[in-house]
Order: sequence, then structure tokens, then C-alpha cells
Amino acid sequence: MAFGKNKPNKGGVWADMIMSPEQNRDWLIYKWRPEGEEAGKTNRENSIRYSSNLTVRDGEVAVFQYAGKGGSGNQDYIEGYYSNTIKTANLPILASIVGAAFGGGSPFAAQVYFINMAGVNQVQFGVPYFNMFDPRLPDHPVEVAVRGTITFRIIDYKNFVRLQSLVDFDMEKFSNQIKNAVTDNVKNSMMDIMVKLARPLAQIETYRREIKTILEGDLTPNLLNIYGITMVDLNIAAIEINKECEGYQKLAKLTQVQAETQIDLGAQGMRDQYAINMQSNAALAAANVENQAEAMRINREETQYAQRMQTDLGGMELHRLRAQEEMVKATAAGMGNMGAGGGGGGGGFNPGAMVAGMAMGGTVGQGMAGMMGNVFNQMNQNMPGMTPPPMPGGLPPQGGPQGAPPPMPGSAPAAPPAPPPAPGAPAAPAAVQYAVAVEGQTYGPFDMNTLGQMAGAGQINAQSMVWREGMSEWQQAGTVPELAQLFAGTPPPAQ
Repeated sequence: MAFGKNKPNKGGVWADMIMSPEQNRDWLIYKWRPEGEEAGKTNRENSIRYSSNLTVRDGEVAVFQYAGKGGSGNQDYIEGYYSNTIKTANLPILASIVGAAFGGGSPFAAQVYFINMAGVNQVQFGVPYFNMFDPRLPDHPVEVAVRGTITFRIIDYKNFVRLQSLVDFDMEKFSNQIKNAVTDNVKNSMMDIMVKLARPLAQIETYRREIKTILEGDLTPNLLNIYGITMVDLNIAAIEINKECEGYQKLAKLTQVQAETQIDLGAQGMRDQYAINMQSNAALAAANVENQAEAMRINREETQYAQRMQTDLGGMELHRLRAQEEMVKATAAGMGNMGAGGGGGGGGFNPGAMVAGMAMGGTVGQGMAGMMGNVFNQMNQNMPGMTPPPMPGGLPPQGGPQGAPPPMPGSAPAAPPAPPPAPGAPAAPAAVQYAVAVEGQTYGPFDMNTLGQMAGAGQINAQSMVWREGMSEWQQAGTVPELAQLFAGTPPPAQ
């Protein structure tokens, strides 16, 4: 069946086939008319029979234009895809013109236009030579020509219908309107484009991409607001400069001189920057050398100071040991005299007082050592690398035998051991030392010479409890072989 050919409906009434041409999709606007009818020759092209079939393909919009009340023009739009008979129930959008008012099968007056929304259209344009100016030579015009193509389509069909008359729409005439509008727009935009780009006019052919972006920003709103079309693409095919004109000759020479000057300035700038970098590096190296020398000087002085402090503390510790030894000897001698004289007043021998005096002397000496040891420890904390290593086994250094004696049954805690000798002090000769228990209190340790003096003075006897390192428990002094000789001829203690 040929396109648009009428055919009888189910009631035997001839109806129209209303649709756009299928074999040709290059059109933009198509006005429907019954097959065989010429434009403007009959009223049938503006009359639609009731129960005619309407088909709107994908990508199309059917526009019904008809007179409303009072002679006003109305439009109704039907977007594809749609296919159905024109009846009030099937086409409620046209209920105002389809119905009993037309006597059922009577035709009604309306013009039907199809708008191709899917197709794209291209228009070529060319702007002949016109004058452009480089900002550096505003008095020397340069002739420039532009050629290209724009691609557009209809997206907002209601806006298009509002701006364009669909009656007797001529695509060729419309394309010429678009071409002229684009030509004028491109020419006007190119007049000040050099100011926007801030580049030499002589090199305008090399940056068409930037020019395209500027032109698209100017063209798109104008074509949409004036013609109702949306520009899809702008292709700048060529930008040509009339290189024979006088303005271009002067501009080209000026551009070449500036380019050579820019190269020279760039090279000089690189040399200057290199010199500045070398000076900065030399200054930085000198500063580093000076800082390292100062750091070495400070470190050397701190090391010397630490060595002096260590030597002074060693001398103080030696003095403490000697003072403690003299005090023990004096105490032992005094208590020996007290024992020989009957206690100085008839009080008798008081071993607790005797040993207490000895302990007092030792405590004084230990206090001095503890004070100096604290000073030394503090110095070690402030001066890394000066802290002495711990003794083997992880035990802190102690005076006399290593480790503490076991406590006496029911006795008070043992007195703390004497502090270690100061670093750098001469080491005392290794000798056996014993702790002595008197009336539940632990004293000492004492070397063999001191124990001999105490035995001779009657301050200890064979029944006195002693302990040294290596002994599992306290023993009577007389049962220890190396101490038994101290008590030969010594009378037993008074009952």
C-alpha cells in the first residue's frame, strides 16, 4: 500500500493514514496532507476524518494546530511512538476538537506537522576575508578568512514551534538563515578573540581548538534563543591568513623578533638561575661545615667535663672509705677501753651501744657515699654513655660480700649494704668479710683485721653469730675454722 493512501474503515467510511514519510529521514519539518492533494489546492489537507489512523514514529513529534474558541490558535503534541485511530476515547488530548460537535464521522479542521527529533542537520558556512588586528600592531589590519560546518538538531520542540512558523516551512530557506546567522556570529566573535587568547595573530592557524571553544560559547545560546535549535558540533575546517597583505608582513617580522628575544631571555634566565643555585649551595655547605665544627667542640667539652667529674667523685669515694675505716677503728678502740674499765661507771659492757656506735660511723660514711652516688647518677642521666654496666647476675653493686645475709629468726630487717666505690677509684683488695649479729641487729660486713680487734676487745666472742657469702645460714663464730683462732684464750661471755 502506498504511503498515506486512504482506506475504508470498519463502517465503510474512507479514513486517512496520517504519518510522516518513511523512506526519507533527512527532513526536519513535514506537513501532512492526504495522498494526491496538492498544497493550497484543497481544504482537505487541513481536514481530518474521524477514525483516521495516526502513526508517530520513534524520534518524532506530531503537532496538531487548530483554531480554538475566539479564533485563537492551539497546538497539541503527540510524541512517538504512537499508533491508533483518532477518536475521543483513543486521543483524549484532542477531545476539544474530536467528538459530537463534528457529527461523528464528519471531518474536523486541523493541520498536522511532524518534527524530526532524531535527525541531525548540517550547515556549511564561510566567512570571507575580514580585517583582524594584533594588539601589538593595532594600526595594521590583517586579512583572515574562516570556513567550517555546524551540526544542529531540535531538542525543545515547543520552543521551536513558538519561534518558527510551521506553515509552508522551507528547509532550504531555514538552512540559509542558520548559515547567515553563524557567519555573522563567527565574524563578530573573531574580531576580539585575540584579546581573549593573548597570542600573536600571526600564529592564529595553530590554535583552532581554543578558537572553537570560544565560538561555541557564543553561538550556542544565540541559535537556541533565536531559531530554537541546539548546536551539536562546530567544526572549524580552516582559518586562513592573507600572507600577501602588508599588515601580515609587518606582524610576521615583529613576531619573529620577539620569539628570538624570548629565546635569548630564556637562556639568560637559565644561566642566572644556575649561578644563584650555585651560590646558595656554597653558602649552605659552608654553614654545614661551621655547624659540624661547633657540634664537635661542644661534644668535646662535655666529654672532658664528664671525665673531670668522674675523677673528682672517685677521689671523694676514696676519702669516704678511709674516713669510715678510721671511724670504725676509733669506735672499736673506744669500746675496748670501755670494756677494760668496766663500762666507765660500773655499767658493764654494752655490746649494743658499741655496735651502734660502729654502725653510726658506717652510716655517716654511707650517707656521704650515697649523696655523691646520687650526684654521679644524675650526671650519668644527663650525660649519655657514662652509666656503669650492671654487675654480673643483674644484682646491684654492694659493699662487702655480694648478696644479703639471711635474716635472723625474729630479728629486724638487715641494714642496707654500703654503696659501691665511685668509678675510677682504686679497687679494694678482695678479702673475706663477715656480717655480725648482735641482739637481733645485723652489722658489718667486717674484714678479718676488724674482727680480730673486736675479738681482742671482747666485743665479739666464739658464740657470736656470723655470716658471709657462701654460707647457707648463720653460724657461731667459733665454729667457723678461719675465725676460731681469733677467740683462742678469750673468756666466754658473762652469764
